[in-house]
Amino acid sequence: MRGLVGKRVIITGGASGIGRVTVLRLVDEGCSVGIFDLDEQGAEQTRSLCGAKASQVSIYKVDISDYASVKKAADLFEGAVGPIELLANVAGWDLAKPFLESDLELWNKIIAINLYGPLNVQHVIAKGMAERKFGRIVNVASDAGRVGSSGEAVYSACKGGIAAFSKTLARELAKSGVSVNVVAPGPTDTPLFRSFADQKLMDALARAIPMGRLGQPDDCVGLIVFFLSDDAAFMTGQTVSVSGGLTMHG
Repeated sequence: MRGLVGKRVIITGGASGIGRVTVLRLVDEGCSVGIFDLDEQGAEQTRSLCGAKASQVSIYKVDISDYASVKKAADLFEGAVGPIELLANVAGWDLAKPFLESDLELWNKIIAINLYGPLNVQHVIAKGMAERKFGRIVNVASDAGRVGSSGEAVYSACKGGIAAFSKTLARELAKSGVSVNVVAPGPTDTPLFRSFADQKLMDALARAIPMGRLGQPDDCVGLIVFFLSDDAAFMTGQTVSVSGGLTMHG
């Protein structure tokens, strides 16, 4: 895609799932990538999968729910590699449980990672983008935030919140040359999804999806990279589902 060669990009959650394949694709497109993730071992595995291009990847152990941790890592990346031009917030976490069976401790963890995490990262990184009059941000939300998902009430609230936040940030930063768009995956076969979904649920979801299967991480990466590229230069504030037709908007 146009305009990616040589760009400096941060990917949160690059140690596995959608984040991992996004790192691999952006490295292949010629970007210098910084992975922000608590899972250093997984991030190292991602880097090793880049083969001869592994030198284009830097790894930072970051708790995105901790503002200071994000700020420190961003400063280290920019000091070593240069100003951040692109950002994809992919990291997320959930534990499926009916809302009335959940508790404050669980809510706080889900909100810290899925809502405060992306807010922290964007507050730190978007400032420099706005000052330099260029930047592209992609927030990976979820169709759970658009249509709801049983057992994921608080997670859905966070993802819906990220979509609404992204529209507002897109308006605030449009004249500064910074775009903000959202990718909303449907049920996707990632390590996170498998951590709480049994085979019965996975089969039921596959039957409900018009295309007849669960999403795979590779199904999302093209749209993420598109939004980061010059091919999407005149798009901002958009939320696009990747769900095999399970959800249809527009």
